[in-house]
Amino acid sequence: MEFTDHITPDHEATIAKQAIFFVATAAADARINLSPKGLEGTFKVLGPNRVAYLDLGGSGNETHAHLAADGRITIMMCNFEQPALILRLYGRGKPVLPQDAEWAELAGQFTLLPGTRQIFDIAVDSVQTSCGWGVPVMHLDKHRETLPKYHAQQDPAKWEAKVAGRTASIDGLPTRATDRFIAGS
Repeated sequence: MEFTDHITPDHEATIAKQAIFFVATAAADARINLSPKGLEGTFKVLGPNRVAYLDLGGSGNETHAHLAADGRITIMMCNFEQPALILRLYGRGKPVLPQDAEWAELAGQFTLLPGTRQIFDIAVDSVQTSCGWGVPVMHLDKHRETLPKYHAQQDPAKWEAKVAGRTASIDGLPTRATDRFIAGS
C-alpha cells in the first residue's frame, strides 16, 4: 500500500483506462452512499490535486446531499485487467450545477450528455494504491447507453419540473436542483 499527496502521471494513466469507478460519501446521521459510475468520458483528471466527474440524473442525489453537508468523498477505481491495482482518491468535493458561476469552466472539460444535472469538482488530498490481488480479472464488453438515451427522449419542461421537486436525499438532507435541461453536446 502506498500513499501520495497528489495524482502522479502513473496514477493518471491508470485512471484513463478505467471503465468504471465507485464514489463513496457520508454525512452525519445519514446512510453511507456508495455508487458505481461508468459512462465513457465522464471522469477527468484536471490537475495533480483536482478531478471532476459529470453526473446525470438518476435514482437519487445522495452524493450531492452528502457533499453539501460534509464535503468528504472517496473515489475508488479497480483495475479489472492487468496489472492488478486498486486506486483510491480521497478529498473534498462540491456539486457544481449549470446555474453556478464555476459551471462554464468545468462544463468545458466534458462532452455534455443528455440529462447532465451537475459536475462534481473534487480537491484531492491523498491518493492510495494497493495490490488488488483479490479483485477478479474482468473485461469490458460494452458501455451501456440506456441512461443518456432515456434523458434524450425526455420533454425538457417535464424533466425540469420533475427534478425541481427533488430537493432532499433519502435521509432528508437538502439538495439543489439543476435549473435547466441539458440536451447534450
